[in-house]
Amino acid sequence: MSIFTWCTRRSGGLAMIATISLSYWVISKEAAASRFGYKYMQQDTLSAVSASSAGAGLWTVFFAYYCLLIHVLVAIFPLRACWSIFDITRSLKKTARNKALRDIKLSHRRRGSSTSLSSSETLTSSRDASTPSSISGSEAGDLEPEFYTDGDIDLDSRLIHAIVIPNYKEEVDTLRETLEVLASHPQARSTYDIYLAMEQREHNVELKAMNLIQEFVKKFRSIDFTLHPSDIPGESPGKGSNAAWAARKLSERYSIGMRKDVIITGIDADSHLSSNYFALLTSMHLAYPETATTTLYSAPIIFDRNAHNVPAIVRVADILWCAAGMSGLYSGSTIAPPTSVYSLPLQLVDRVGGWDCDSEAIGEDLHMYLKCFFALNGNLTVRTVLSPVSQSNVKGNGGNGIHGIYNDMHARYKQALRHMWGALDSGFAMRKTAELWQERKHTSRAFRPLHVTLNQPSDTYIPQVDGLNPEETLESGIFSDVTTDTLKEPNWERLFYLGHRLFEAHFLPVQTTILVVASTLYVWVTEGTADPHNVHWIFGICNILRTAGFMQIAFYLFLYESFHRINAANREREMNDAGLAKGMCFSHRNVKKNFIDYVMVPLVAPLYGSFPGAHAQISHFWTLDLVYTVSKKVTRQRAKSLSADTMA
Repeated sequence: MSIFTWCTRRSGGLAMIATISLSYWVISKEAAASRFGYKYMQQDTLSAVSASSAGAGLWTVFFAYYCLLIHVLVAIFPLRACWSIFDITRSLKKTARNKALRDIKLSHRRRGSSTSLSSSETLTSSRDASTPSSISGSEAGDLEPEFYTDGDIDLDSRLIHAIVIPNYKEEVDTLRETLEVLASHPQARSTYDIYLAMEQREHNVELKAMNLIQEFVKKFRSIDFTLHPSDIPGESPGKGSNAAWAARKLSERYSIGMRKDVIITGIDADSHLSSNYFALLTSMHLAYPETATTTLYSAPIIFDRNAHNVPAIVRVADILWCAAGMSGLYSGSTIAPPTSVYSLPLQLVDRVGGWDCDSEAIGEDLHMYLKCFFALNGNLTVRTVLSPVSQSNVKGNGGNGIHGIYNDMHARYKQALRHMWGALDSGFAMRKTAELWQERKHTSRAFRPLHVTLNQPSDTYIPQVDGLNPEETLESGIFSDVTTDTLKEPNWERLFYLGHRLFEAHFLPVQTTILVVASTLYVWVTEGTADPHNVHWIFGICNILRTAGFMQIAFYLFLYESFHRINAANREREMNDAGLAKGMCFSHRNVKKNFIDYVMVPLVAPLYGSFPGAHAQISHFWTLDLVYTVSKKVTRQRAKSLSADTMA
């Protein structure tokens, strides 16, 4: 392992140590200087004390301006999150009136499907690809999907939605409810291929999978399961490895000609997606044919299932986690990492070689986004699916009173630690940036279908043929399945924005906490003394920016009320129409009764941001492996609805 690789994998911890060291050096030197007092002398004398040598000298200036930079970033994030949730909420109101979506649903309901495939053998051996459906290109231009008319979408084009559901030791009721929601979609029988991505090490997992398949066999185009082996060297158990194994197997199902119209969607075991999600996905894929195979689709998430049954501090932590994921999904954003649920065409998966399975890929959503971003030299197209994904808040192991609150908070901390363990992706991005610079003059790249690539030795030769159009394949021979991808020049501007977002996600929480404490100590030890560095004004601005940041987060919560109200009502209405609402959980917010959420904001930032961030970054010095544990999910109550108009 090179020194560069070692340092990038521990970049968060090294940055934390550097910031603490800088703070200690500056404060100790300034404290010692203030103890004796600064002496003013004429600048034209040889004994004059210059600002560069007083106290910690230029290090004090660097410390002050770095504090200012961090506080500016602290203010920028909630500002962008507020704009994003406002923009998304406004767009959702337009989407609710989208006639094109209704046309897609009705067309699938009219046509139906006679295709239904299922068996455990489907994904355990290589078979001939399924007969491709009739696929024709869309003539739609570069238009906004919400303004489509009846003629804008070619309803005869048939996309296949390969929906991968990674799961390990999830309760059967959780999986059953997720499948019931998907099966209620009008287009499920004609376009949904469901893959239960399971772990071989789970006890009786095959029986569990086969029971679910038997129950839902007639409700989807196909439904199957894959078992990720537990003894593959270098692979860490988790959502990423399960998704990777499922992708390897499902890749065998689809021929070269149909791969560009197969879209893989990865969801959590408890994710509830509206039929609008896949209708919007279909319309965007058909509307933008030039970028259809180089687009990653992200959707906002919403915790509207059991939020009334968790402590306020856990609820607010998840709302702010929504803010982090949603902050890049506004209209015109070019950097939009997904959170939990996302979709991408199979041909893009081929380009990047599928999902990674090592310890660095524990945050598989961001990691896959980075793989796609760098594989396309930063020219990845991102589009927002204006159909928020319903999620459930994590729960502890039960208990009443203080004990139950502690269990829920502890479970949420473990989930936050998993999120912050994803700081390893910043190091991954640094190494990929170095590779991008080294290969910046390359104009083409060749790739093969995922299952072909992974079944061949790593040194297998793939010809690089200049002059082929994008996505053009060699016509015959052993290289007939090779596709040559023409690359655009590296987009350095997007790379800069990506660096900012990664710093914001993985470095900013810990850096902010350190510098808030350090700047407070600096002001305290230098109070009443001269200001030879002329930096005291900076700390006054930092106080203003810090206050503004908290006010903006409170404003975000205010905007979230409308976002939550619209989506919770839409989901409940859709579940009622599908006959699934009985026993299903719905959480509705009430501003007057949830004022406690606003009070919790100052506690959430350190407890579920800074502390798990520091915990992860320190742990990275001796291990990159995190023991993956399954978070407890809310389970369906069959007897009665748990719809709640208020939250505790």
